[in-house]
Order: sequence, then structure tokens, then C-alpha cells
Amino acid sequence: MGTERSFTLVLGGGGMRGLAHVGVLEALTQATFLPAEVVGSSVGALVAAAWCTGMSTREMTDLAFELRRRDLFQIAHREMALKRMQSPGLYRPEPLHDFVSGLLGDLTFDELEHPLLVNTVDIDVGTQVFWGQPGLRDLRVADAVIASCALPGFFPPHPINGRYYADGAAAANLPVHPGATAGRDLVIAVDVGTRGRPGSNTQRGGFAAVYARATEIAIQRMDETVLRQWTRPPLVLIRPAVWHIPLLSFDHSAELLRAGFLAAHELTTSGALPEPDQTGVFPRHAFDVNIDEARCVGCGACVHLAPPGQFRMDTNGKAVVVNPTPSWSPIDGFCVAQCPTRAISAVRRPE
Repeated sequence: MGTERSFTLVLGGGGMRGLAHVGVLEALTQATFLPAEVVGSSVGALVAAAWCTGMSTREMTDLAFELRRRDLFQIAHREMALKRMQSPGLYRPEPLHDFVSGLLGDLTFDELEHPLLVNTVDIDVGTQVFWGQPGLRDLRVADAVIASCALPGFFPPHPINGRYYADGAAAANLPVHPGATAGRDLVIAVDVGTRGRPGSNTQRGGFAAVYARATEIAIQRMDETVLRQWTRPPLVLIRPAVWHIPLLSFDHSAELLRAGFLAAHELTTSGALPEPDQTGVFPRHAFDVNIDEARCVGCGACVHLAPPGQFRMDTNGKAVVVNPTPSWSPIDGFCVAQCPTRAISAVRRPE
């Protein structure tokens, strides 16, 4: 890539969609554009930890194709039968523990080849804890990753030093703020969350599917709020095209890996990284924005969620476009998907 930047790479959670992170790392490796540190949450922590041990993306790809649902997800039938509503999780923790421990062994943070932070939450007091920070390094990386993957309701919280920790997504699924305090001049965050799949009939998947989807929605809202308020260092948001793939699908490995690679390859070949003194979220592209007046019901969501001055309400209670050709970052277009009647269209202009 031919540019020297000290950046933090943030890999967010998203179930099996996290395989896209491997593709992102492959593209960055090919471009010799490597992070000064990696921050991971949930599956992002697992992929980040594997890479930080020195595992190659080729090895991770091979492992992804061998992975089966039973390797990670086995219903806790006995616990649920005996404890019923007091069962600590829908799935047995042992397969996850065995998989992560087999992958990472007994390595501590000081033994890793690359600096790593793992996002978790103390489930009792609600404190967000980043293992790998000073004073939080003397433990097995595997234990931190297991805790980060312990999505409440699905897996039991994981004990570390007498306390219980769960998936850091409960506080931030895309934990970008360590990058603002580490003295880096750039943050690159990879979001593999979903923005919804119209017609997917989530309710037909039963309790687990509905609970997972509701959790995703809450997590997405938190992350969007943080990103809308982001100032510096400049943050590049990579969103691989994985939104249509179910959270726990094991049938799309090749597609996920490819989507992550393509999204990061576009970044490394475009030469459009923001300068260190720029602020906000990138990349930014020009769009043609329109509102279908017949569909608009005047709810005002677009005025609230879009960048200031993008929309306004007219005297008839309908939304109108103030700036028809804005330059938007990925976060600015959030208002389009949130229109309840799909009255807003935004088409990226050719560059």
C-alpha cells in the first residue's frame, strides 16, 4: 500500500458473519498495511486473537471451512431440563471452551506476536473490561476470548479471577474508543452486524432467533450512536456485504471470507485514507437522495437520524430533502434503512 500509518484495527461481533474478518486481515496482509494493535469483540476477539498469535490467514481460512455447528453450539438439554428458567445459557459452554483453548492454548497477552485487547463486560456490575490493557494481561488469552464470546442467554458468563464476564457487545459490539486513547492517527473498524433482512420471518426461528435479532437491534443502535458522535482520530468504517447472512449460519464460509476481502481490498487500493487531522467517519461518497412523497407518513425519523440539515418537515407534515447531493459516510446513510415506509432512496454517484 506504500503508506505508513499507526492505526488500531477493531473487529466487531456478528456470529458466523465474523468470518469476514479473516478476509479483511488477508487484504491488509497482502497490502502490508498492518495494525499497531487489534481490538476484538465476540467473534472479532476470536479472529483477532488467532491472528495475534501468529496464525496466518490461510490457516484461519482452512479452519473456517472445517468448522461445523456442533463444534461450537450444542443445546444444554440437561441444564435446561433440570434448572429450566435458571439454566445459565441455551448452549453448553464446553464445546466453545474446548475450541478456543485448542486454538489459543495457554498463551498470555505478553506472549502474543501483536498487541491485542479483548472486549468483555463484568455481568454483575456492568463494567466494560478490555483484557490486554496494563494490569489486565496476566491471564490466558483463551479465557478472555471465551468470555467475550459468551453472549448472554446463549452461553453462561465465564469466570475470571472470581468474577463473571460476558460478551462485550452488551456495552459495545464495535468497541472503537480504545483507538481514541492509544495515540494512533487512524482507527479502522469492521462492522459485520446486520441491518435487517426484509421478509426473513425471524419469528419462525423460535425463541433463540427472535432473542438474537432483538439483541442485534439493540447493539446496532448503541454502535450507531457512538459512531455519529465520533470526532478523532479519523475512523474508517468497513462494512462487508454480509448483512443478508443469518447470525449462526455455517453454510456461507466462502462468501463471508470473500466479502471481507473485497471490502478491505477496496480500502487498500483506493488510496483514500483520511489524513490524521481530519475528523469523523470515512469513507465519504456523493449520493443522490430523494423522498417518495406518496410513501412518506411524516414520522420525522429521517430528520432525527440524518446529518443536521439533510431533511426538514414541510407545512403538510411531509419530509423533504434539503441537500439532494450530500457527501455521506457509512453512518450518515443510517436514516435510509430506518424509514418505516421505505420512502427514502439514496444512490451513490459514480466517481
